[in-house]
Amino acid sequence: MAVKRKAAARASKLICIHILSILRIMQAQTGPPELPSEISPYTAGVSRKPNVQKGQRPQQGARLLALRKAAGLTQIELAKFLRIPHANIAFWEWSDKPPRSDVLPQMAKALGVDVEELLAPSSDKAIAKHSGPVGEVQRAFEAVRKLPRSQQRRIVETVYALVDQFKRKAS
Repeated sequence: MAVKRKAAARASKLICIHILSILRIMQAQTGPPELPSEISPYTAGVSRKPNVQKGQRPQQGARLLALRKAAGLTQIELAKFLRIPHANIAFWEWSDKPPRSDVLPQMAKALGVDVEELLAPSSDKAIAKHSGPVGEVQRAFEAVRKLPRSQQRRIVETVYALVDQFKRKAS
């Protein structure tokens, strides 16, 4: 009986990993995910147009842009991870002002860098492009990417359900 439970748990874990990989591919191909309704696309306190001449990005903003792209994230994906409006990400990428202090730790984690590197980058460090999932997971995401969007959405719903189930079991 214990052997069957272990095998079932292992199979469930593999299915979850497979579905998560599919989800990542789908998100990369289908475009930015929808933001929850409680996150407004605009922030009243943030100026819509930073004082920057067209085509010239300040060093701080350029660094943030490069780190975000190296992490393989869109502005909307990063904003969703940070639970802030994506307009804030756009503002910080076109501004010489750093992100707010309450956002910095999570942003650094999402971008795969230290907070210090996010604020005061050293010029000798190159920004390494992060790679996505490899092996079987990557192949699964590529297969889902080729599916119609309606099927992709069903897979996403299944992934979220499985993730919630595993979180409840872990608690």
